[in-house]
Amino acid sequence: METITGHTFFKSKAAWLILILIVAAAFAMVALPVWLIQPFRPQTQRGLEISYALRRWSPMLTTVSLVIGMALLFWIWKVSRGWWRKALLVVILIPLLASTWFARQNHFEWMFNPLANATYAKASAAQFVNDGDIVMSVEQNGEAAAYPIRLMAYHHLVQDTVGGTPIVATY
Repeated sequence: METITGHTFFKSKAAWLILILIVAAAFAMVALPVWLIQPFRPQTQRGLEISYALRRWSPMLTTVSLVIGMALLFWIWKVSRGWWRKALLVVILIPLLASTWFARQNHFEWMFNPLANATYAKASAAQFVNDGDIVMSVEQNGEAAAYPIRLMAYHHLVQDTVGGTPIVATY
């Protein structure tokens, strides 16, 4: 039976720590943009910059994290004794795999899905718009359209054609 020496024990603890830090970093790369850009919450310019930078880099960085994490996981697996340590390794692998998968999803689209089949009403028939409502308006080639902020707050996007020109109104 093989015993773990003091040196291997130290390496094992360091490997566990590094593995946990890698999993936390990979999770943060995916979760931070979701937390910074939430519907119905004020957003800052810096938060948007961070979110889009992480969105751009997270697919590559989570893949690197997954490769390094798997290498550490296999090494720890070999030197670990006890079924509960190996079970913990499997549990730790789940958020790492999930982060790598979510980094390739467009979660911004999940949060801000455009209205696919928006319906429109003439101003005189738009009884759902109150006098005090704030609206975004567009005028193009003599045609005008207004989009109530209260109704756009969740979707943030609406595709429309105003005055023969396709537009995307965003809030």
